[in-house]
Amino acid sequence: MKDLCLEDIEFIKILANSDSTLLEKGMNFAIKDRLNSHIGVILREYYKENTMGESKQWTLKFQQVGISDDDGKAAIACVRRLGIDIS
Repeated sequence: MKDLCLEDIEFIKILANSDSTLLEKGMNFAIKDRLNSHIGVILREYYKENTMGESKQWTLKFQQVGISDDDGKAAIACVRRLGIDIS
């Protein structure tokens, strides 16, 4: 399991509180690649925990750094609108 670094935390909080259409306009290949290969992995694991009743390790990590369940859900919805597969 990956650890959350400060950059990951900020990225997830930005996703949770942003309009995906604005993000999409400013997104380049490097950002989309990071979303898909790193942040997407974290959000996929978080999603699985919350939909399949798996361990709550990511949920606890999110809570420890101030990312609420609503923030996690909003970040997942945002990356989906940006074309990143979370399921």
